[in-house]
Amino acid sequence: MARVGPVALVLGFLCCVASPTSGDLLNELQRSAVSSGASPAAHWGTDATRYSTWSAHSNRLIPVYAYGASGGDAGVDLTSYTGANSVYRNEERLRRLYGGPAADSVSDAAHYLDQTNIYDLQAAALAAGKKYIFLVVFDGMDWDTTRAASIWNLQRVAYAEGRGSGTHFQDYDAEGTSQFSWMVTSPYRDGTQVDVNAQRVKNPGGGLAGGYRPELGGITPWATATEPEYLIAGPKDGPVRHAYADSASSATSMTSGVKTYNGAINVDPYGARLATIAHRAQRAGYRVGVVTSVPISHATPAAAYAHNVHRDDYQDLTRDLLGLPSISHPEQPLDGMDVVIGAGYGVEKGTNKAQGDNFVPGNDYLTDADMKAADVNHGGRYVVSVRSPGEPGGSHLAAAAQRAAREGRRLLGFYGVGGEKKHVGGHLPFASADRDYCPAPGLNGEPIVYSEEEITENPTLAEMTSAALIVLGNNNDRGFWLMVEEGDVDWANHGNNLDASIGAVNSGDEAVKIITQWVEANSNWQESLMILTGDHGHYLHLDRPELLIRPLNEGNAGGN
Repeated sequence: MARVGPVALVLGFLCCVASPTSGDLLNELQRSAVSSGASPAAHWGTDATRYSTWSAHSNRLIPVYAYGASGGDAGVDLTSYTGANSVYRNEERLRRLYGGPAADSVSDAAHYLDQTNIYDLQAAALAAGKKYIFLVVFDGMDWDTTRAASIWNLQRVAYAEGRGSGTHFQDYDAEGTSQFSWMVTSPYRDGTQVDVNAQRVKNPGGGLAGGYRPELGGITPWATATEPEYLIAGPKDGPVRHAYADSASSATSMTSGVKTYNGAINVDPYGARLATIAHRAQRAGYRVGVVTSVPISHATPAAAYAHNVHRDDYQDLTRDLLGLPSISHPEQPLDGMDVVIGAGYGVEKGTNKAQGDNFVPGNDYLTDADMKAADVNHGGRYVVSVRSPGEPGGSHLAAAAQRAAREGRRLLGFYGVGGEKKHVGGHLPFASADRDYCPAPGLNGEPIVYSEEEITENPTLAEMTSAALIVLGNNNDRGFWLMVEEGDVDWANHGNNLDASIGAVNSGDEAVKIITQWVEANSNWQESLMILTGDHGHYLHLDRPELLIRPLNEGNAGGN
């Protein structure tokens, strides 16, 4: 995503604060919907008369895009897990997957795969000798979210079902190897209780079970649910209820191949630690990395590699990512990842009970002592790049990546917007649909405004991805595994913020372009695999999608 210069930034802030709706259709739409409580264009939840009745996750089916997946290698193909091969057509396989009765999720019409098959696909690629494996996660991006971005980008309603077009990842065919399907994201359970200090699951098997009933939720991601409340674990007196996933259980399923409880990071429903695809790749000689627009040890990036009974034990999760002693690995730390780049900078806390008795006051995600232990300048293994006053984030990180590649080191990048801003938790700056950094407010009505320093001193997700590839691809004959997460889609959708949601999809799409350009320049789609998906859905409905198109007098040329 292109940056804007200082003058444009100042003018943008004046626009955001003084005249927030001038010439910005999505900004106007979002602000009007929040202030009035209704919108003819869209709604979130089960009541079409109200703009927002739901701001959490849902059990919707989620699109899956695969690139380099149709080369004939066993299991490296979406058709290996869909149609007649879908686990949702076999009760015994579902029983093993969910750890109990699953007859209410069996359907002869099931075409979809399960979230655990994302792991299977990667494992098959590893076994087949694929050299470069990418897992790209747009956190919280369901089919409706992607379609909203497509309509805005194309300025026309291009499709009503299927894969669609309008983003790079939808349009890219990867030398004819691109495939499309959709998956169930429901977890093993919701409501499991844990002891972080003891790293123990206190009530294995407790809580609401997962599953998916297509007759209620829909057979495709674009189908209308016959029982809208079913997708949000209701109605409570209904004949079938299933838990919907959080990002921790979802990411664990995709990286370890096991269904688990909401909140778990690479542990099974009983608390046993699971080997991830990154662990397997690392043991096979691959380099491994993770890049995210959200704090480095939030659920999805943490699940690339770390172990913990609960997703909120951030400092310990970061220690696992960096190969430092943690509560899960106190005596024999994990080896650590070759690249860890994300946010979390500036989020300071004096206490945090969720992180247990060993929480260290200071940064919520990365302690000063751990950063020093990781830093090559203090005997560690990482060239460390931290957001610095006056330093352009993209070039600052790129220089660190080039040093790490030149010296054969690892790379740690730590950025974000913290401080007193209530709308962020250490994220990169949120983009808008208009590709600036002035998105409309979410449900809380709080303005989202950044200083010039907050924008220029942080890299974009695309620049983070480029830095990771400089290190992972340097003098590397064996190959690498890389997770890239666009986490801002989820945070925008939690805020029922259509403007920021579209902006986040496009920010992630720019990072995808970096990956496809790298593969084209350095490899090919016979020896590379990229899987792109969301980890769960929200509950956006586009009621009148044409209202996302600018009127002709505002510069729309009719859909070009």
